[in-house]
Amino acid sequence: MNKNKVLWKKSKKIILRGNSLFSKNPENYSKNWPVYFDKAKGCNIWSIDRKKYIDFSYMGIGTNILGYSNSKIDNHVKKIINKGTMSTLNCVEEVSLSEKLINMHKWSSMCKFTRTGAEASAVAIRIGRIYSKKNKIAICGYHGWHDWYLSVNLKGKKKLDTHLFKNLNIDGVDKNLKNSSIAFKHNDLNSFKKIVKQNKDIGVVIMEVERFEEVQKEFLKYIREYTNKNKITLIFDECTSGFRQTFGGLHLKYKINPDICILGKALGNGYPINAVIGTKTVMESAENSFISSTFWSDRIGPAAALKTLDVMKKERSWLKLKNLGSFFKKNFRSVLKKHKISGDIIGTGSLLKFVIHNLDDNSLKKIFATEMLKERILASNVIYLSTAHTKTLLKKYFTSMDKVLFKLKVMKKI
Repeated sequence: MNKNKVLWKKSKKIILRGNSLFSKNPENYSKNWPVYFDKAKGCNIWSIDRKKYIDFSYMGIGTNILGYSNSKIDNHVKKIINKGTMSTLNCVEEVSLSEKLINMHKWSSMCKFTRTGAEASAVAIRIGRIYSKKNKIAICGYHGWHDWYLSVNLKGKKKLDTHLFKNLNIDGVDKNLKNSSIAFKHNDLNSFKKIVKQNKDIGVVIMEVERFEEVQKEFLKYIREYTNKNKITLIFDECTSGFRQTFGGLHLKYKINPDICILGKALGNGYPINAVIGTKTVMESAENSFISSTFWSDRIGPAAALKTLDVMKKERSWLKLKNLGSFFKKNFRSVLKKHKISGDIIGTGSLLKFVIHNLDDNSLKKIFATEMLKERILASNVIYLSTAHTKTLLKKYFTSMDKVLFKLKVMKKI
């Protein structure tokens, strides 16, 4: 057994489910998936068995939008580390970051920082409930592992199946939470109208603006107008969508503003930092609620975020990503057409997903990952592009994909 397999076998005995993040579990991909990394730079990863791979899959699960180990950001963070990252006093960077984010999102007036997306969602939900004075939550999209989110599946184990992950388990979720959260479908106004008609006590609507499917502006507009009219707090969870198509939250593109927006993942280019930004009225309603955590006051996250935003702005990264995304989709469809494979690539900007019509997602992911590994490419059916990817590297990806699809066609696997 190689180093990766030995270590993974050990980890499954001493770490619950083997690791800390579901999307990094190697069993989701291939029996040969390199589990542990030694080094990451640009869009390359070196595993602990010294093999080098090009990452055409998750790029840190969407965090490293400017590439792994970006020297401009890392060098700035190193200077901060040398000055100290934690103390009894507060860091000035959180004030500077608040000002910058508020300036980018003119509708907002206040911030609160966390280190993870799930924490940020929990903070936003708490504030949203306080403002509306109602507890029930309407959900659209993926928002993490908390009880209030998973409780949707207490009404039926497949209620969250259309919201990114299928068959999410609800062991340990308090049964008393049944009916406290309900889900509606993206771009389905009838779905939204149905749940608000049946549940007059909804206090919070939390939703992803979009993930793989472009949002219909009328869908967003109706929800914004309805929540305003009925004093329901509207939260846009932009942990994933932020900074990929716009400099800030994707809602800026549609000119429809929420009461609260969550930004994360790409905000620190791999350093843990999430922001909850909101209107003054909504945010100040939570003045008397206890919302606090030791490591939210860490200096590294805000410092990394400030430098990341500076690099993004100078490089106009969102425009580069849009161009790369268009190039990728065009070439992907061309290769599918060449092999007469029924499928497509969906998604907007630089977050993409491809489908093969005669294969389910799980089977496609495992087959494709296994074959592309032989080309020293980390690949899945989901692709997070970064500015470290180039058209030259994309051409290499499509050359390898061409060989893999030909092989799979011969083997009659697709």
